Amino acid sequence: MHHFIALLEQHSYVLLFFVVLGEAIGLPVPASLAMVAAGAAAAAGTLRTPAVLGLAITAMLLGDSLLYVLGRYMGWTLLALLCRISANPENCILRSAESFYKRGKVTLLVAKFIPGVNSMAPPLAGSMKMRLPQFLRLDLAGAALYLGAYFALGFVFRNFLAMITRGFLAASHLMEQLLLVAVVAYIVYKVLLYRKHKVYRVVPRVLVEELSRKLASEDKDKLLLLDVRSHGYYDSNAMRIKGSLRFEPNQLSEEVKLLPKDKDIYLYCT
Repeated sequence: MHHFIALLEQHSYVLLFFVVLGEAIGLPVPASLAMVAAGAAAAAGTLRTPAVLGLAITAMLLGDSLLYVLGRYMGWTLLALLCRISANPENCILRSAESFYKRGKVTLLVAKFIPGVNSMAPPLAGSMKMRLPQFLRLDLAGAALYLGAYFALGFVFRNFLAMITRGFLAASHLMEQLLLVAVVAYIVYKVLLYRKHKVYRVVPRVLVEELSRKLASEDKDKLLLLDVRSHGYYDSNAMRIKGSLRFEPNQLSEEVKLLPKDKDIYLYCT
């Protein structure tokens, strides 16, 4: 924290702007830590509160707006790209989408506080064709809430943070060892998780023509065709392949119990 505040004092607003912008577009940079440090620096009189909050909110809105526009035109391709660093990309997308669908548009107000959803909400809003003015209003409120909370934390508890920093510096050697162990443990955990979910990274597919022939054959009664499109691309009046059944992807644990075990099941999405 001491080094981060010193760095902020030297490069001040420019560094803060790019750290917040980086987190907004999905880079692994700590905007929350930057805001806590900026709050402490503002309390010490090094930085100006209006400038800090104004720049930080502007940076977050720029990053979120970029992802919103990309999500609007790239759809779930962008979501898959953002989830690529996850051990299980499919689960990453579905978890983020489920949070968005359950909470609706209010997700934008709290998304920044939810790991794994913070960088997914803007492109999800874009892919769901949310109107830009509505997105900007909600995203502005969410960004102000998120950045303001961490800034206030650093501003109010500046002396307490300084005391903690001195304690960390006094035990720096031990902290370095613990940090090294934590990093190694995290890498091992990610590798094991990656190997566990590796099978799910390859989704078996069938050609449309092949499935069409099967549906027209005498064995069509042995097939089950499921529509698993997400809420953003499906509603009660949506067109569906003839003979297919609606399968709710956000209620997977309940829906899967109803599936027959004596049929070949084919799924189609967007």
